Amino acid sequence: MCGRFVSSSSPEAIAEYFGATFAGETLGENFNVAPTNDVYGVVADSDGKLRLEVFHWGLIPIWAKDRKVGAKMINARAETLAEKPAYKGIFRKHRCLIPMDGFYEWKAGTADGPLTAKGKPAKQPMYFESADGEPLAVAGLWTAWRDPAAGDKGEWLHSTTVITTSANATMNPVHDRMPVILPKSLWAEWLDPDNHDTDRLGELLMPAGDDVLTVHPVKPDVNNVRNNGPELIAPIDD
Repeated sequence: MCGRFVSSSSPEAIAEYFGATFAGETLGENFNVAPTNDVYGVVADSDGKLRLEVFHWGLIPIWAKDRKVGAKMINARAETLAEKPAYKGIFRKHRCLIPMDGFYEWKAGTADGPLTAKGKPAKQPMYFESADGEPLAVAGLWTAWRDPAAGDKGEWLHSTTVITTSANATMNPVHDRMPVILPKSLWAEWLDPDNHDTDRLGELLMPAGDDVLTVHPVKPDVNNVRNNGPELIAPIDD
């Protein structure tokens, strides 16, 4: 899964990297992005031009009665997108890229390592980032939802989910799932709003190459979503 990540680049820098325009809300640096936070996403217009927009992290299906359901839909499994009712329609039409500077995952603790207050092995947070220093372009889905209680006058809320796949060799020692990271060569095909070929789109959602990511341990401060700052991604001795 992917439940915490870093978004420290400015929207202007992100837009330039993806060749997109930006005219929305500036979110500011966040070294501890958590579910239900607002995040940036790249989408394509009908004419193929890319836009950087702001989305609520946690997909809220259009049929949802309230936005709380989004907290349970932060990730979507690549293997079942074409089957799940909540995803199959938007998989055909509403795809995006979620820019990340890196993401966190937790490695299972050992009996001879640090213990929690309850005496159980403490999990070690690990930070993954691109080996070449470039932003990560993570595949996602998006949709628009309006509170039924507000009727036709309610505002539309745009939300997104991160697509995950099986882990590569770099990720596997820590977790058996990882976000789908798309190379530049696949961005246009993934974002193309006229591309409804879900069989072909599914073929794009493969684990990244084993040399795409680097990983290092970080302090457990990241466990608390109230902690934020560049110190969270600083390497420590394992």
